[in-house]
Amino acid sequence: MQPLLPRSERGRRRLDDRTVLNGIVWTFRTGTAWRDVPERYGCWATLHTRFRRWAKDGTFERMLRRAQAKADAAGDIEWLVSVDSTAQRRG
Repeated sequence: MQPLLPRSERGRRRLDDRTVLNGIVWTFRTGTAWRDVPERYGCWATLHTRFRRWAKDGTFERMLRRAQAKADAAGDIEWLVSVDSTAQRRG
């Protein structure tokens, strides 16, 4: 996933993207507020800011598409489509 994460060459040294991503995942898995993220993942504000930036710029969408393509190529995904054409008329 590293190649899919945006790089920033300006400003001070960034907190490691892997640490931030793990903190974001931890937050959503536990349902905890951003401010309650354990210190091992870094400052909660950093995690929240980077989450918002990555969500806005499509980083998570690219990561999902890459993971799906890799799993599909390995035969790990079964694509089953079910269409329900039921219609209900209002009278």
